[in-house]
Amino acid sequence: MLLNFSRKEIECSCGCGGVIEDEVFLNNLQRLRGIYGRPMILTSAYRCPEYNATVSSTGLNGPHTQAAVDVKVFGEEAYRFLWMAISQGFHGIGVQQKGRWSSRFIHIDMLREENRPRVWSY
Repeated sequence: MLLNFSRKEIECSCGCGGVIEDEVFLNNLQRLRGIYGRPMILTSAYRCPEYNATVSSTGLNGPHTQAAVDVKVFGEEAYRFLWMAISQGFHGIGVQQKGRWSSRFIHIDMLREENRPRVWSY
């Protein structure tokens, strides 16, 4: 159960109503929020394959089509958040910390695909 996130926050932005369904991921996300101890602004969560193909180079099958979120965080908080996410089992980590502070985020997921990077930058 997600105490700190609404359904709207984890739904596809295209309006199709698709949502993250991976219970393990959602439980870990909620646990991370509890440990982090402050609001986590999700800039992207679930994306249906069609929407993902329009906004991501990963096409129809990117991490967001399964279970992934991008969390708006930067500076010292990004460092703190990153280590907390890793401690909670998130091992797909994408880091976008350049440019305007308002466009900085950390991507987290728990996918286990062969030959997939564990940490990358945008």
